[in-house]
Amino acid sequence: QVQLQESGPGLVKPSQTLTLTCTVSGASITTNYYYYSWIRQPPGKGLEWMGVIGHSGVTVYSPALKSRTSISRDTSKNHFTLQLRSVTPEDTAVYYCVQLDHEAHSNDYWGQGTQVTVSS
Repeated sequence: QVQLQESGPGLVKPSQTLTLTCTVSGASITTNYYYYSWIRQPPGKGLEWMGVIGHSGVTVYSPALKSRTSISRDTSKNHFTLQLRSVTPEDTAVYYCVQLDHEAHSNDYWGQGTQVTVSS
């Protein structure tokens, strides 16, 4: 029943800001059972955790990305948003939004992912 869907541009120019939105259905992002994260996978590389937002709106970011990253939420629309500023070609990746179960990560749900290419 739980579904997550990413949306946003597939192509972004260097130095611009990437904005992606994750829409959640089948669960409320305001409950205290779940955290919501953004995770990305550059081509030929492993998964990279970017950050997380909890039901209270508190955020935690990867030290490598925190200076450029913001995660926010819109509870009325039940979605949360990633902003990644000053992008470079190294930010090219498949971006996933993920619902993390507080008690058992085996019950996590992933979106299908969206390809983002940074190129001039």
